Amino acid sequence: MSVLTDTYTLNNGTKIPKIGFGTWQTAEGKTAYDAVSLALQTGYRHIDTARAYGNEHSVGQAIADSDVKREDLWVTTKLPAGDKTRDVILTDFDRSMTALNLDYIDLYLIHGPWPWSQAGRRHFDSENTETWKTLEELQRSGRIRSIGLSNFDVHDMTNILNIAEIKPVVNQIQYYIGFTEPKISAFAKENDIRIEAYSPLATGDILNTPSVQQLADKYQVSVPQLALRFTLQNGTVTLPKARSRQHIEEDSQLDFQISDADMAVLNASADAAPMHSHNRTQG
Repeated sequence: MSVLTDTYTLNNGTKIPKIGFGTWQTAEGKTAYDAVSLALQTGYRHIDTARAYGNEHSVGQAIADSDVKREDLWVTTKLPAGDKTRDVILTDFDRSMTALNLDYIDLYLIHGPWPWSQAGRRHFDSENTETWKTLEELQRSGRIRSIGLSNFDVHDMTNILNIAEIKPVVNQIQYYIGFTEPKISAFAKENDIRIEAYSPLATGDILNTPSVQQLADKYQVSVPQLALRFTLQNGTVTLPKARSRQHIEEDSQLDFQISDADMAVLNASADAAPMHSHNRTQG
């Protein structure tokens, strides 16, 4: 279970657990409550949610009902992608804090550089500037420990870096075997921004990839375990999501090493998995 307590040190000196428990598409109510409760019981100490997921209340209740001390837990939530004016952002943040019932958030992300309905159509540079300045204000207030980005490409990251007084600590993007966003990942690394990998199992598509199955068999692990270990060895924070105890526990058992040779093969597999069109999602 040691992998669940392993950390990276972010560019502001804070330590983030390398594995986070994702809650995208995990419905508010019993489903989200039970999943987060099981994750905390298993040893996860990093929980990732978002206002857009609609499950912050259940996530917060599971945290409150656990025996995990707040200071031992890392909680991430996200600002809705389309909300980019100061007053709306402050209201969103207050609502997230109320739903989660926490005194502070470890990491608050801009969920996307554009409203989802306009994803990729144009850049929102001035709007994102106002958004980032508001997140900096919230961090200075002490209610947020770290701030970052999600679904930002090189242009959008550059726009933030040009005006930032507080540098983003992470960029959370879709990332898995066969789809590692090399330009975004390289730029982030050059600027000491840690990549967080959401949908590390390609929303399940990777389970049907023969070449990945063969490698998993070689290491005597499951395909999900191999896929998650791959993202970790590439230096990302990885965010698996699951609902059953079996899968939650299995996803945490990653104390094995993929060889450099096999990592090179996996990193070269641009079409390793029979993926959908790699559309950006709300993860």
